[in-house]
Amino acid sequence: MKIISIHRKQEVELLLPQLKKQDRLAQKELFDRSSRKMLSVCRTYISDLHFAEDCMLKGFLKVFKNIDSYKSQGSFEGWMRRVMVNECLDFIRMNKSMIYLDEVILKDESVDFEEDMSGINAQDLLDQLPETYRTVFNLFVLEDYSHKEISALLSISEATSKTQLLRAKNKLRELVLQQKTKANEQ
Repeated sequence: MKIISIHRKQEVELLLPQLKKQDRLAQKELFDRSSRKMLSVCRTYISDLHFAEDCMLKGFLKVFKNIDSYKSQGSFEGWMRRVMVNECLDFIRMNKSMIYLDEVILKDESVDFEEDMSGINAQDLLDQLPETYRTVFNLFVLEDYSHKEISALLSISEATSKTQLLRAKNKLRELVLQQKTKANEQ
């Protein structure tokens, strides 16, 4: 299975010269091969599927328009992913739906996630998080941003970033426990 994914990754990289010439068939090919994965990236930030699709489509337009800014440093897929994440963050900022109410770091920063996660849908859990928690959680855990980078991206303090991450982890743990309790009752 790894051989197939490596081969497909190489095929996408082979589209670059055509993409840089704004070849419509190459753009369609890239979209067909990458749209499901990029939609998944957008869905981690935007819980509403239709808004996530809009962000993905706008992200692809930016990829096609700014393809020359990709300098072949790192993977092309990683570059596209970053474009999608930035598009989602722009959407969140434009809708001004994120309000950070605290600047306090909670004392207990260790949340143990050694729960059995079998039968639990991670996307469903993320969708249940408040948008502020989900955004910081995704940037820190999935995108590997530092709290300093997150604070700059979202115009919040590092303390708020840390607090939102801790609260996201606590809320996720609570949701996992609720789902396990429901499953045991059935």
